[in-house]
Amino acid sequence: GFKIQGVVLDLRNNPGGYLEGAVYVAGEFLAPGKIVVVQESGDGSKREDSVKRNGRLLKVPLVVLVNKGSASAAEILAGALLDHKRAKVVGEKSFGKGSVQQPEDFADGSGVHITVARWLRPSGEWIDKKGITPDVEVKWEPDANASDSADWKSDLQLKRAVEMF
Repeated sequence: GFKIQGVVLDLRNNPGGYLEGAVYVAGEFLAPGKIVVVQESGDGSKREDSVKRNGRLLKVPLVVLVNKGSASAAEILAGALLDHKRAKVVGEKSFGKGSVQQPEDFADGSGVHITVARWLRPSGEWIDKKGITPDVEVKWEPDANASDSADWKSDLQLKRAVEMF
């Protein structure tokens, strides 16, 4: 049979999305009950989001790729996998977006985003402004005209990730 040597989870230039998505994907790699993120509201109350499912890749070696374009829910996912010592992270420091905004629109067409909560890693660290620091830093800027079909070995971050298995 075919044996998977490892999985590379590429979160580069992923601006994040729904928190639920990060928690769901984390569940593929972390056991049920493991905390993925803690949401702390302005009044100091905290809500923990934990894995609620049985993933299929709980034991597969894992490397996560991040760069300065990895933000928000992507950082939550990378941070949770790092804090639970489930993955090594390769690439460059991520963006550092760890707050939850609520948009308010006014009758005159103007609006404001009010920060209502902050996201903390399982370790308790606030992602905001700090980002995720990789275990292995590899600086790489893709060529502006590089196509997706280019030889993957020219992608220095991906190449380094694969070498870790």
